[in-house]
Amino acid sequence: MVKHFYQLSLSDTYRDCEEVLQNNKPKFLELLSKHMDLSSLIPAPFYWSYYKSLGRDREYSLTSMLAALILQKVLGIPTVSLLILFLLLCREAREFCGFRKVPDNSRFTRFKQDFVLQIESLFHHLVDVTAPICQSLDAKLASTLVFDTSGIEPYVTENNPKFINALIKKLKRAYKDNPDIDVYKMAYGLMPSCASANHQVKQLYINGCFCYAYKFAIMTNGLGIVRNISFLDEDFMSKHPEIEVDKKSDSPEEDKSISDSKSLKPVLSDFFKLHPQVSYDTFLGDAIFDSFATYPLLLKEFKFKKVLIPFNIRNSNTGLAKPGYNESGWPLCPKDSSKAMTPCGWTREKGRSDRFKWICPETHWDGRKRLCHCPNPCTDKPSGRMIYTSSGQDLRSYPGIIRDSEEWITEYKTRCTIERTIQFFKDPMAVGNTKTSDRFTIKADLFLAGITQLITVILADRIHQPKYFRSLKPLIA
Repeated sequence: MVKHFYQLSLSDTYRDCEEVLQNNKPKFLELLSKHMDLSSLIPAPFYWSYYKSLGRDREYSLTSMLAALILQKVLGIPTVSLLILFLLLCREAREFCGFRKVPDNSRFTRFKQDFVLQIESLFHHLVDVTAPICQSLDAKLASTLVFDTSGIEPYVTENNPKFINALIKKLKRAYKDNPDIDVYKMAYGLMPSCASANHQVKQLYINGCFCYAYKFAIMTNGLGIVRNISFLDEDFMSKHPEIEVDKKSDSPEEDKSISDSKSLKPVLSDFFKLHPQVSYDTFLGDAIFDSFATYPLLLKEFKFKKVLIPFNIRNSNTGLAKPGYNESGWPLCPKDSSKAMTPCGWTREKGRSDRFKWICPETHWDGRKRLCHCPNPCTDKPSGRMIYTSSGQDLRSYPGIIRDSEEWITEYKTRCTIERTIQFFKDPMAVGNTKTSDRFTIKADLFLAGITQLITVILADRIHQPKYFRSLKPLIA
């Protein structure tokens, strides 16, 4: 059977596209125009700040500027230059944004830099607006708060692979006669702690590699809808002077664990101050947050009913037998439960919660140091076995839910939603492909990504299509 194919010409293609542009408005733009009144979602202080700065009418309205930037995130347009080109070519997009003429690149950049605080306030306003919508979608998942940190890699010299490779080549030439020198480890130590173009961009260890990133903490609910974004920069540190600044250590993973755990309390405090009417039953976090001090903080101070944080293997000696406890709460010898450990006072270390120290009952002071005289020791250390207890120890073992139970395993799977949200912001919304090193622009872009997701939730609710609450992309097809 012979198949006949119709070959399209360039004129036919142009005529078809022209007909579509003139007669068939894209479905998603039509839905946005019909069901979404963006001006009603913008807080009044944003209007005042935008229009009072010049003392006269602006050439481009606030609604138009926000609509264009939100449209950029919906379509995943990576740069403002491409957004401008898209607006120039698409009449429907210009009409949707309300532009008589398209702003230039600098106008969009100044808008982000000058009104980043107002964009952040709009984001938090939409968090409150979408809270009841999330409850109607799934009350249990809406009452779950998931916490994580990540970073945006800006356009700085230090993120170029040529930067570290050039340093490694120099070290190899300098130490070519000394093969015992680890030039890669030395290169890491010689790398600057922050980018030269922006001191807020720090050297971090993210997703298994070193990079220079602008770090932020993010929280979503169990549905994956963003609830909070906090940049862990100097502004955040000045707002919370009680936080101790971390210094680079030999272990990049330890650097990350210290920073994340210290950011938990101030981020949650700021979030609940901004949204006092909301409450959450369940907290999900990764093993980075596993410490004795975390569980009383979450269960008692922030009133979570369940805290799901896996044990951090670095916080326990997995190779040693675990002790039991008597009716008074004293730890017992792991090999002889008839012997209780000997109390040895409080241990207070910088950056860690206070712990009470217990030593082996067969350990004695010989005038210079402690020596263990146990005939059957459970450790090879000369001073014998040491055990630490904390006031939050029971809460760590029983954080409102039985560890490793079916309920634990099922609920903890929800944590993957925050990873998807971060990836959704970075790739489809093109926040991770930034071409700037300016921190205000980076901040504005991430908050605009969050605003776009929240507006998606509102639109899905208004058109009675809850299946679209994560993304409007199916409407574009």
